[in-house]
Amino acid sequence: MAGAAMSSVLAFSGQAVAADDSACVSSPNQALTFCVQTGADGAHYVVSRNGQPLIAPSALGLTLRDRSTTPVNRIVRVTRDSKDATWEQPWGEQRVIRDHHNEARVSLAGRRGATPYDLVVRVFDDGFGFRYDYKSLGAQEAVAITDEATQFNLIGSYDAWWYPARGPERDEYLYQKSPLNEVGLAETPFTLEGAGGTYLSIHEAALTQYASMNLKRTGENQFKADLMPWSDGTLVYRTGPFETPWRMVLVGDSPAALADSRIELNLNEPNKLGDISWFQPGKYVGVWWEMHLNKSTWGSGEMHGANNANVRRYIDFAAANGFNGVLVEGWNLGWDGDWVANGDKFNFTQSYPDFDLPGLAAYAQSKGTNIIGHHETGGAVPNYEAQMEAGYDLYQSVGVHVIKTGYVRPSGTIVRGFNADGTPQHEWFAGQYRVEHELRAALEAAQRNIALNAHEPVKDTGMRRTYPTMISREGARGQEFNAWGRPTNPPEHVTILPFTRMLAGPMDYTPGIFDLTFGKTDVNERVQSTLATQLALYVVLYSPVQMAADLPENYAKHSDAFQFILDVPTDWETTRTLDSKIGDYTVIARQQRGGSDWFLGAVTDEQARTLPVKLDFLDPAKRYEAQIYRDAPGADYLTNPYAFETARQIVTSHDVLNVAMGPGGGQAIRFRALNE
Repeated sequence: MAGAAMSSVLAFSGQAVAADDSACVSSPNQALTFCVQTGADGAHYVVSRNGQPLIAPSALGLTLRDRSTTPVNRIVRVTRDSKDATWEQPWGEQRVIRDHHNEARVSLAGRRGATPYDLVVRVFDDGFGFRYDYKSLGAQEAVAITDEATQFNLIGSYDAWWYPARGPERDEYLYQKSPLNEVGLAETPFTLEGAGGTYLSIHEAALTQYASMNLKRTGENQFKADLMPWSDGTLVYRTGPFETPWRMVLVGDSPAALADSRIELNLNEPNKLGDISWFQPGKYVGVWWEMHLNKSTWGSGEMHGANNANVRRYIDFAAANGFNGVLVEGWNLGWDGDWVANGDKFNFTQSYPDFDLPGLAAYAQSKGTNIIGHHETGGAVPNYEAQMEAGYDLYQSVGVHVIKTGYVRPSGTIVRGFNADGTPQHEWFAGQYRVEHELRAALEAAQRNIALNAHEPVKDTGMRRTYPTMISREGARGQEFNAWGRPTNPPEHVTILPFTRMLAGPMDYTPGIFDLTFGKTDVNERVQSTLATQLALYVVLYSPVQMAADLPENYAKHSDAFQFILDVPTDWETTRTLDSKIGDYTVIARQQRGGSDWFLGAVTDEQARTLPVKLDFLDPAKRYEAQIYRDAPGADYLTNPYAFETARQIVTSHDVLNVAMGPGGGQAIRFRALNE
C-alpha cells in the first residue's frame, strides 16, 4: 500500500535523558553529529562530519510578536528515537525508499515568560533536518511570527550555485556560480561545492501553513533564514500548537550524493490521500508550443489555437503514439487583451465558442487518451478560488484527471483581495497566503480525482509524499524561455538543474523540441542544444508527466529520434546519478518501474566530452541491447545541432560505454533486457 511502512526496526524509542546545556544526536553511521547548545544568549546548534566541524554555532528560534524576548536557553528534556523503515511511493523516481535516521526531541525553555518550544532533529547518513514545535500553545492561542533566527554558519571554503531571490521574484532565473561570500539573498535549494570535495544543499521540507524560506547572507560564511513576508510585514500567522517546516541540509562527497538523497521525502508525512491509482504517470502533447512560436494565440480570433479541429489533430497524434494526455491552453474566456495583468477576467467554466470541452474530452477518451486541463489564474487568487470548485467540477464531469495551473504575474506577487478603492492587495508569490492556497487547491482537486501540475509555483518541498496528487511543478527556467529569446537557456543550464532545482522535486520542463532553430539564426533566440540533448532530458530531468513539447509535424521529420520519446517511461523503479560535475555535465540512469529495462541520459555544457560510463548498475545476470541515440560526428549546438545518429550493441554489467557528446550535446540510451 502506498505510503505504508513495509518494514521497521526501532533501536530505541521514547528514551528521555536528564537536562543539560547541550544535547547531541548522530547519524546511523556516526559520520554526522548535530548538537544543540544553550547559553545566556539562547539556543544554538553545531554540526560536525567525520569528527571535523561543518557548521559553526548557529542561532535557533522564532520571535513572536508581543511575547517576551527572554532567551529560550535551557534544555529541560531530551527524548530520543531511531527509525529504520522502508515505504513505497505510488509513483516517483524511486519506488521503495528507506528512511533511516536517529532523532532527538530537545525541549527548550527560558525564564520570565519565554515561550518554550521543542527542537526536533533528525540525522541521516547523508544530511539532517530540524524543525520547531510550539506544542505548548493553547488551542485558540494566536501568534504572529516576526522573525526566524535560524542560521547556517558554514565552515570552509565553498562556491555556491544559486540565483538571487529578486525582490523576491518568481523562480525563473539562470543559476550562477560564485564564491559563497558574494551571495546576497538566495532562493533554496542552495547548493554549495566545497574546496575539499564536500557538497551541501540547504533547503526546506514539508512547507505548509508557513512562508517560504530564502537565505540571506549576514556575514562571512553566515546565512540566516529570510521568510517571504505578508504585505503588513508579518512573516507567519498561526493559531494553536504548530510545527514549522523542516530546515534541511544535504551532505555528500559528490553531486550524485545530493541528487540521490531522499531526505526531503522522508521528512514529509506519509500519504494522506489513500489510493490515487486513478492518476497514471505518462507523456503528453498539447496546444502550447505553437503559441510561444506565434503560430496561434491563447485568445480568440482567427489564430485561436484551442479550436476543435486543432485539438482533434493533437488528440489523433497522441492516440497514434500512445501518449495519455493532450494539454489545451487558451480554451476558456479571459485570454483576450492583457491577461497577464488582468487575471480577474478569467472564467474557468466558460469555453470560447470554437472549443467543445465535453465533445473533445469524449473524443479523446474514445481514442484511448485524455484531455489535460488548464487553469491560468494570472495570479488573481480570489478570482480563482471563487470559481475553483466549479472549475474542478466541470473537469471531473468530462473525465479530466490532470490540470496544469499557472500564476503568471511579472511582479512576482499575487492578488489576495481588493482595497476599498478597488485597487488590488498584493502578496509575495511564495508567502504564507500562497502556500496555503496551493494546498487548498490540491485538496479540492484531489477530492475530484484530479492531480495538479503547477507553474509559477511555490517551490517543491517534498509535499508530494503527503499529497501525491501534487505531481509536478515548474519553478525554474523551462523550455518556454527557449522560444522567447531573452536570452534562451545556455547548454550548462540543464547540467545544473539536477543539483539545484531538481533537489526540490519533479519539474515540468517540457522537453522534446526537435525544430531547434524555428527560423532563428541567432543562438540566443533559439534552443541551445543538439537533437540528442532533447532526448536525454527525458531521463535527466525527472517528472511523472513529461511533455513531447514540439509540433506533431516536427516529430514526423525525425522518426528515428522520436522512437526514444515513445519508449522512455516516466515512472521509475530506481534512479542512479552516475557521473556529474555541476555546470559541466551529468549522467543519470533510471530503471523502468516494474520492468527490467534501464534508460540513461547524459548532457554536457558548451564543451564536447567523452565520458566512460560503467554499466555496473545493470543486472549482472542479464544481457542487454543498448539502443543508443547520440550526437553524430560534428554535432554542435552552435553550427550543426541536427547531426544525429543511432546505434545498437549488446552489453552487460561488466562493460564500459564511452558516451560521446558534442558541444551542447547529449546522449540517450535504452538498455533493453534480452530474454534469453
